[in-house]
Amino acid sequence: MTEQSPQDLVAQQQQVIEPESLEPLYANFVRVAGLPEELVLDFGLNPQPFGAKPAPVKVSQRMVMNYFTAKRLWLMLGGFLQRHEQAFGNVEIDVAKRVIPNAEKR
Repeated sequence: MTEQSPQDLVAQQQQVIEPESLEPLYANFVRVAGLPEELVLDFGLNPQPFGAKPAPVKVSQRMVMNYFTAKRLWLMLGGFLQRHEQAFGNVEIDVAKRVIPNAEKR
């Protein structure tokens, strides 16, 4: 059995109809924990600006999934990120590399 391509997985996901009560979630923080049969992803909002004293992040949502679903998610996210970077350039996750040195403060 061959693994599905990210495009095939996206096509499968596009067949899902969104419920009317769907509430969007924004997170700029995620913590991942693994158990023998599942992954736990905690999402939250980190309100601290870059360079500020670290403060605890309040986790607002938790997603638990098995490793099969996690792998499908990983493949789909990888496909989306690859297309985004092809169109818009590298997504740099190291904040220090994105900061412009000696930029004037407004």
